[in-house]
Amino acid sequence: RVGILGLPNVGKSSIFNSLAGQTVAQAENFPFCTIDPSLTPVAVPDRYLESLGKLAQSSRIVSATMEWVDVAGLAKGAHRGEGLGNRFLGTLRDCTAICHVVRAFDDPNVIHVDGKVDPVLDMEAVDLELLYADMAHIERRLEKTNLSAEERNALEQVAKGLEEGIPARSVGVTKDDEFA
Repeated sequence: RVGILGLPNVGKSSIFNSLAGQTVAQAENFPFCTIDPSLTPVAVPDRYLESLGKLAQSSRIVSATMEWVDVAGLAKGAHRGEGLGNRFLGTLRDCTAICHVVRAFDDPNVIHVDGKVDPVLDMEAVDLELLYADMAHIERRLEKTNLSAEERNALEQVAKGLEEGIPARSVGVTKDDEFA
């Protein structure tokens, strides 16, 4: 499952509809027009699939699929539940991968949530919200008393990295530090 995330009005629903090959998600010119996530399976192109199917004499050839999710636009303060923050973050937690869409086009007819287009600031805002959400999750886990020493050590390493502005995925917990 791949979650499409970004600020409101950056083109997430348009990309989602393009992947779906039809209009599934509402794409409008106002923030938070997407409230409930939309899902669509997308076939993974494989130029060898048909020839392999013939070689194996398969009666049916089925492409692998990836499920894409159109997630509501992220608001600043989402980690505190602002905007659709809690629902947004909950939807993302169910995803295996994230596709971050950033607006890099200027169009006076398309509203920008902050009033001006600045792709770098927009990426930083989304990254910061995800970092805050990860930190809140780590803090809740560390409050538990039944953690193994290995898990506590790994969580503390990730928390230290987050405090330094390093995303959890980049902290570099080693195999020796991992936990089940």
